[in-house]
Amino acid sequence: LVGEKIAIVTEKPQTTRTRIQGMVNVKAQRGRPAGQIIFIDTPGVHKPDSRLNRKMMQEIHAALESRDLVLLIVDATEKFGSGDQFVLDLVRKSGGTAFLLLNKIDKLQKDKLLPIIDHYSKLHSFQEIIPISAARNQGLDVLIDKIIRALPDGPRYFPQDQLTDQPERFIAAEIIREKVLLKTGKELPYATAVMIERFEETEKLDRIAAAIYCEREGQKAILIGKGGQKLKDIGTAARLELEGLLGKKVFLELFVKVKPGWRESAAFVDELDWRRQFS
Repeated sequence: LVGEKIAIVTEKPQTTRTRIQGMVNVKAQRGRPAGQIIFIDTPGVHKPDSRLNRKMMQEIHAALESRDLVLLIVDATEKFGSGDQFVLDLVRKSGGTAFLLLNKIDKLQKDKLLPIIDHYSKLHSFQEIIPISAARNQGLDVLIDKIIRALPDGPRYFPQDQLTDQPERFIAAEIIREKVLLKTGKELPYATAVMIERFEETEKLDRIAAAIYCEREGQKAILIGKGGQKLKDIGTAARLELEGLLGKKVFLELFVKVKPGWRESAAFVDELDWRRQFS
């Protein structure tokens, strides 16, 4: 919807750890007013079994308290389960206007869609139920139109050319963490964090040094890999994407540091939040 990648994406749970804002400026057409939509991407709803996870759930509740409209996105190809009911209860308790977005309809047989819509319409009084395919850009024009019409009048909060509120320093850390998630196994994603230690900008070259934190020496060995190859692969993939994003050459240095129990450290978890770094 924003038109650029402003949030990292992997198939692994808890990829998103903080609220990420993306701005979409909409032109007036066919009786629809012009406007600016500020999307707030939140962490996924999950069991808060560590200080980090509790912080992530706080991000969700904060977003629910500060929004004009809730978009509940569900995978239309998956069966409704207890997790879906928990999220639905969150939406119900938050009150206000809510849309249901049934995603991945391109992978769904057409005769399966109406029963799903009927099922959800009985569970909650959604203002709109919109089938979409984010991957194939299906239904997104309808979605934008419905959102603009549902939002209250208000000022333009961000300049038209601004796509996100995130600083480049935070985006760089997230891109590195994405490559860690994509290139490591199931255990490491929950136990790793990335912090930018140096970000020096010049006209033709940016120098970035980042630390990848993990909790145990065994995890450090996995991240580094045999002969340092895994860390090199992570760095190369991150550097190439950063160069595309920043539009210039990037010199990227990565270090792996062990910090036992960092997910339970309030000070460390707070330090990962860029909003605190800039406050």
